[in-house]
Amino acid sequence: MSDNIIAKKSTAPAGGWGAVWSCGQALLQNTSLTSGIKTVLKTNQPDGFIGPGVAWVDPEKTTSIEFCENGVKTVAAEMTEKQITESFFQEYTVSELQTFSDFDLEDQGRLTCPLRYNRITDRYNEITWAEAFKEIGAELRAIKDPKEVVFYTSGHASNEAAFLYQLFGRIYGTSNFPSSSNLCHEASGIALEEAIGCGLATVRLEDFAKADAIFVFGHNPGATDPRMLPVLRDATKRGAQVVSFNPLRERGLERYADPKNQLEMVRFGSRPVASHFFTPKLGGDMAAVRGMVKAILAWDNERILTHSIIDRVFIEENCGGFESYEKALELTPWKEIEDQSGLTRDEIEKAALLYVQADRPIITWGTGISQHKHSVATIREIMNLLFIRGNVGKPGAGACPMPGHANTQGIRRMGITSDPSEEFLLALQDAFEFEPEMHAGVDAVEAIKMMNEGKLRVFMSLGGNFTRSAPDTGLTEEAIRKCRLTINIATKLNRSHLMTGSLSYILPSLGRTEYDEQRSGDQIVTVEDSLSKIHSSAGVNPPASDLLMSEPAIIAGLARATIGNKVVNWTHLIENYDRIREKIEEVLPEFAGFNSQVRTPGGFYLANPIADRRWATKSGKAEFSGYSLPLATAAQLTSKAPKLTFTLQSMRSNDQFNTTIYSLNDRYRGISGGRKVVFMNPIDMRRAGVSRGEKVDIGTVSEDGRNRRALDFQVVPYDIPEGCIASYFPEVNVLVPVYSTGDQSNTPTSKAIPVTLSKSRRRG
Repeated sequence: MSDNIIAKKSTAPAGGWGAVWSCGQALLQNTSLTSGIKTVLKTNQPDGFIGPGVAWVDPEKTTSIEFCENGVKTVAAEMTEKQITESFFQEYTVSELQTFSDFDLEDQGRLTCPLRYNRITDRYNEITWAEAFKEIGAELRAIKDPKEVVFYTSGHASNEAAFLYQLFGRIYGTSNFPSSSNLCHEASGIALEEAIGCGLATVRLEDFAKADAIFVFGHNPGATDPRMLPVLRDATKRGAQVVSFNPLRERGLERYADPKNQLEMVRFGSRPVASHFFTPKLGGDMAAVRGMVKAILAWDNERILTHSIIDRVFIEENCGGFESYEKALELTPWKEIEDQSGLTRDEIEKAALLYVQADRPIITWGTGISQHKHSVATIREIMNLLFIRGNVGKPGAGACPMPGHANTQGIRRMGITSDPSEEFLLALQDAFEFEPEMHAGVDAVEAIKMMNEGKLRVFMSLGGNFTRSAPDTGLTEEAIRKCRLTINIATKLNRSHLMTGSLSYILPSLGRTEYDEQRSGDQIVTVEDSLSKIHSSAGVNPPASDLLMSEPAIIAGLARATIGNKVVNWTHLIENYDRIREKIEEVLPEFAGFNSQVRTPGGFYLANPIADRRWATKSGKAEFSGYSLPLATAAQLTSKAPKLTFTLQSMRSNDQFNTTIYSLNDRYRGISGGRKVVFMNPIDMRRAGVSRGEKVDIGTVSEDGRNRRALDFQVVPYDIPEGCIASYFPEVNVLVPVYSTGDQSNTPTSKAIPVTLSKSRRRG
């Protein structure tokens, strides 16, 4: 694709004809329009498949089409009629393929046969499944210490595949199960576990219909959760306040046209989404929320409002740590709050007033909150805000983290974590009669470091594009190349497959849209959405190739070849996935009646004790936190640097899903023809001496002496706080140092990268 970037202010609403046109283009580029539409109509339907994209929940009663722009593009990409066969790899060496763009790599089409890398010829060659399983099994058996093996998982994997994958790994003897969660939302789970004893959302979809205020922190639904937009718009329409806290005023939260609303589409109409916008500096959300609570407590103490606005009964009966928190508030001066948040006291008090005027507020947040050094503390502060008015465990109110992938929660619940609970491991031990490793394994960042140190020798990936989603791209690629063996289970070619170990295999799998036929017949799999609802998913299209296998079948084949059938009869489990779900039910009691419940149209909710205000913390209470504000955020530090320095955040365009790029356009931000852009405040542009359209190189202010640079990025003036700049993920992952991670979460601080700019030597 060309890289001729055009930037102009977008005035069209999110969704609408732009989304329809974009989806139509995606379908036409990959398959016939008839076939594409037929498949799209089966997306997120009771008799269809769950879209392999975003995690937003399906409504109780689905319409004939559950429209999601990203979902359609994901389906179109999977349905592509383009195929990669062995002849493709005869034409290109791996070194030549490394010069392809990420888009061009995935645009080559579906993988159709198992492949083995030949280091001598620098090419992948076709092999049989029997050869692949036999060779990989022999290699894994030859590893003396199973702890040298990493089982990485992308959040798209089904519950059944994830459960088998971790079972295989734990019987093999490792506890190294990093996942995509480690790179984005780990802080959410940790903070919620500390606060309420449950790391998940406390609300269901029906609560959004009851809420009279929805606060959206550090999240751009237009790009990451398009199906959330009509929910927010409907809330605004019935008079609820939708309040955005984000450094960028995103188009998706300004206006939305619902493609399912025929009258609106005919009239080219649209409606507003958010009612209020607050634009804190990067990393300033914790200070902003603390200021809101400080204002509310002051009003309550001074009886400024006519009624009590603190729910002291709730606090007394349900909470611990309130007195310590009050002291922390007293010790936090308004000047510190304003300096750190980048908002004025008036703005913060306005937000606080919106909050106390709501009887049923919901607070959601995205990676704009969870990818900072102090993310856990920030999310605890959000929970403090909810606690002071008793807004957890009541209808229409609560907390809602927004993970990206469709089954991020599900794979964690299935045991994809390097530090599972003892309860889970003991249940696994009882169900399968083996002794799993009880010590914690490595997360994603630790895996990168240990591979570079030569302490990990095998990297196996169930889906995903690890080297592009991980931080410090160059260093991560070096780490993978140092491995003895790399194995990628995937539907399409991506850059991670080109970072080969001494031995490398690509094992092609069925897509979510395709039939999965096993010995007992067609199978269904299950996924869990972001609000803890379990859905079944059944493919509706023939496989792209007769040589494809399902992810569960591939895992079973690898396990059988490596550890045999002594502990688990893998063949028996794979013949009918109901048998896998029976084992899941045996290990996880909340899945009682799994096989019957999952066949209920629309799926079923897993019980959430928080709904009944049963707190699973050690104290048995909801816990306030008394974290101090950071001494200085990255934005504050860069503002005082002797050399002109900025704080960079990475973000998605509306035409991508995680590392998968559908086009070089970002319709909502007015960008077309390329992605190497950096969004800057015009005042910062003058300070840096750069002009619109000029190209700059971005360099990390590194603490370890490593040179991290992203070259030739076009400057785009944008409404973003001074000192803060933004560019696209994953292109600027090369700038995210692997050592810079969140406290407790170890998640890369992708929203707070200190960088400098210099004019590019290549003038654009």
